[in-house]
Amino acid sequence: MGKIETPDSAARGILNVSRRTLLKGAGGLALGIFFAPLLRGVDALAASQPFGPNAFVRIDSDGVVTVLAKHLEMGQGSYTGLATLLAEELDADWDKVRVEGAPADAKLYNNNAFGPMQGTGGSTAMANSWEQMRNAGATARAMLVAAAAQRWGVPAGEIDVAQGVVSHAGSGRSAGFGELVEAAAQLPVPQQVQLKEPKDFKLIGKLDLRRKDSFDKTDGSALFTQDLKLPGMLVAMVAYPPRFGGVPRAVDASQARAVRDVVDVVEFRDLPHGRAGVAVLAKNTWAARQGRDALAIEWDESQAFTLGSEEILAQYREAAGKPGLPATRTGDAEAALAGAAKTVEAEYEFPYLAHAAMEPMNCLVKLSDERCEIWNGEQFQTVDQALIGGYLGLAPEQVSLTQLYAGGSFGRRASSRSDYLLEAVAIAKAAREKGIEAPVKMVWTREDDTRGGSYRPMYLHRVRIGLDEAGTLQAWHNRLVGQSIIAGTSMEAALVRDGIDHTSVEGLSNLAYAVPNLQVELSTPANIQVPVLWWRSVGHTHTGYVAETMIDEAAVAAGKDPYAFRDALLESHPRHRGVLRLAAEQAGWDKPLAPGADGEKRGRGIAVHESFGSFVAQVVEVTVKGDGSYRVDRVVCAVDCGIAINPDVIRAQMEGGIGFALAAVRHGAITLKEGRVEQSNFHDYPVLRINEMPRVEVHIVPSAENPTGVGEPGVPPLAPALANALFAVTGVRLRKLPFPAQVMA
Repeated sequence: MGKIETPDSAARGILNVSRRTLLKGAGGLALGIFFAPLLRGVDALAASQPFGPNAFVRIDSDGVVTVLAKHLEMGQGSYTGLATLLAEELDADWDKVRVEGAPADAKLYNNNAFGPMQGTGGSTAMANSWEQMRNAGATARAMLVAAAAQRWGVPAGEIDVAQGVVSHAGSGRSAGFGELVEAAAQLPVPQQVQLKEPKDFKLIGKLDLRRKDSFDKTDGSALFTQDLKLPGMLVAMVAYPPRFGGVPRAVDASQARAVRDVVDVVEFRDLPHGRAGVAVLAKNTWAARQGRDALAIEWDESQAFTLGSEEILAQYREAAGKPGLPATRTGDAEAALAGAAKTVEAEYEFPYLAHAAMEPMNCLVKLSDERCEIWNGEQFQTVDQALIGGYLGLAPEQVSLTQLYAGGSFGRRASSRSDYLLEAVAIAKAAREKGIEAPVKMVWTREDDTRGGSYRPMYLHRVRIGLDEAGTLQAWHNRLVGQSIIAGTSMEAALVRDGIDHTSVEGLSNLAYAVPNLQVELSTPANIQVPVLWWRSVGHTHTGYVAETMIDEAAVAAGKDPYAFRDALLESHPRHRGVLRLAAEQAGWDKPLAPGADGEKRGRGIAVHESFGSFVAQVVEVTVKGDGSYRVDRVVCAVDCGIAINPDVIRAQMEGGIGFALAAVRHGAITLKEGRVEQSNFHDYPVLRINEMPRVEVHIVPSAENPTGVGEPGVPPLAPALANALFAVTGVRLRKLPFPAQVMA
């Protein structure tokens, strides 16, 4: 994509609507309203939040409706979903609806998940915007109707609104939104509005509703960080230590400074997340890279992390041999296991995983004495404002964040340590201290991104289950070992209880299957310095695999069909059961698979899992060739995510999650040797190729429940369903990920 020259005023972004004020400008109406979101588990917190007007919608005199999205668009469809909610209640013309990223302001654009906070993550965008955005649209609609009623001298109750046109059938008069905005801007904001009943929805649930980011991304007009160029901007590329915890001891920058268009070389260290580096500042990216490659650096690795993956696993195995902290304890698992008629034991290994988003990390920073301005694919506004402000000695409000498109994230841009943003800020700060007053864009290469840490943690599970003589599951003991994602971060107080990081045990600590004796224990090592972070579907990536492959083993041990065995244990969980039954029915579970070619064997497996309030079941069909290599032929997916706001987006996210998970199953592993990350690019950390993608069928459960997330829940069931399918063919249980290229019986 080409570089776009943008003046500061334009790049700074959106005009806010002040509290309880309607701003009239250029003949347009800017208005909105905030309602506390309804999030599962935070009803009390939501109830304590006052309702008040806010800027979620702008309507211009030409009738164009601009929706301000507080959530990042990184490919998951949030812009389309948020616009759908608002436009539904506004009765807007979808073709005249556009979306902009909202500025960083937790008071105005509050997610209300952990107190006043703005950010995107946990597949919560639609859940916490469900009423918020609909109320914003309904409020705007009510004011336009009131303006028309006043102008025409007719009762507001006789006025209709459809596709951006306000009309009165009795008098035959009508007006587009743009004709009414000036009059509407003079009216008071209604304190309460009536929302539509689902039966009256025209956009919510509609098929083939064009995504709001598609055209921009097709014609190249979409603005990503790499596209943005401020006047006088310098590009920074960083040389990082080869081991986590290393710092520069001596730097010879003479050859780097000799590179044409290199401006200077600066160092940074002592950041809150502990990483150090040497940055080359240049007039363009190529010069910055050449300059970085010309640096001669002696690294001090006296405090660096030097263990390899095998040494870490050995430590984990030792920890798994001892009791961990109790995350869940129901009944007496040890006693039930001792008296079980049949037991199954297993050990599972899960590697570190990189996010490998198509857009590597980058960030554009402009510093002054009283302000820090940032442009990037901004995912964690409130956390980033606080940490950057703290580092610079500024109030969070002095840190402005302009939200651009992001080329994927999968959790990487939602850093609870604001790592890459702080590095960009530190480079700009060091440059200013040397008299360089210029905006700075920090750019990572793919190698920087792959070796930059913030991985899905490595985990080890040790599991024992017990069945009685009738084949009924009686006991489950699960001990797992792995790093905490949030220990030592600003979110520790909210997500760590009694030493248990909830993100480590989610999916097991709340196991849906009816097991009378359940014990889950967690050991969290404190001496592993590999940076870790949430990765798409977080703890469910490993807990879901363990749960759904172990339940399959229990079914086989009981001599029962894996689907029927699950169904019987989910009697108290109708939504789990609903997607399980739908997936099995659509996959033809009760019918034999078509045979493969000569020398091929075919099988299928099933899995069901809840994550982020959504329920997903998948049936996977595989073909195993004579040499043990395998092909995933078909995935049938059933999802219950409450009211389906955008069915096409839901299908796309299930398909994307399945492909993402399959890439990890087949290829994904970040390994360390003597503390050095061994992978560097897509040649040794591959993503899924198009020829590896199976045929996917997605079936959405009709629901009247409030909507939940779809960005992540499609990931967890794929790997266990595939493993169960491969077992059905080979008789081999796969307990170490990624799977080998050949699975032999």
